[in-house]
Amino acid sequence: MKVYTKTGDKGTTALFGGTRVPKHHIRIESYGTVDELNSHIGLIRDQDMNPLYKKVLERIQDRLFTLGAILATDPEKSILKNGKERLNIPKITEADIQLLENEIDLMDSQLPPMTHFVLPGGHTTVSYCHIARCVCRRAERLSVHLHELEPTDEMVLTYLNRLSDYLFVLARKLSHDLQADEVKWIPEKY
Repeated sequence: MKVYTKTGDKGTTALFGGTRVPKHHIRIESYGTVDELNSHIGLIRDQDMNPLYKKVLERIQDRLFTLGAILATDPEKSILKNGKERLNIPKITEADIQLLENEIDLMDSQLPPMTHFVLPGGHTTVSYCHIARCVCRRAERLSVHLHELEPTDEMVLTYLNRLSDYLFVLARKLSHDLQADEVKWIPEKY
């Protein structure tokens, strides 16, 4: 299988199901941003940290591939002529969201209460988490926009929303584990 197909040379790409759309289509922006997020999470997973976090991050990466496949599927071609779904893979489920919530609660229970917003930074790994959180929020915004134009699986929206929360709490937990400074944002008073 060749990496290049030349079919996108004129600025279009194919969705699952064969529909061709411009490469700037909101659907492409949505799953392209999920792909970018997945790469950032891979960078986080490559850091020196608790193996449990790495295992959860690997699971998240798997779920993001599924999420991207859902977003890359033309809704009008999501059901085959034989009545089966085009995507023959496990979808995003409540259990996937519950995993994120359980991990958030576990990490949060080991942290001091948050009294202020915190400035991203303090350690390279923590900064990677904050970058991934921001990319996740962008993926969520794009997916919400797509959903308004062409309804998509709402579990995609819920998962992205919860994942950004997870990445924020992971950043705080890693700050704690790495004994990095967590700088509070305290607005100047005039």
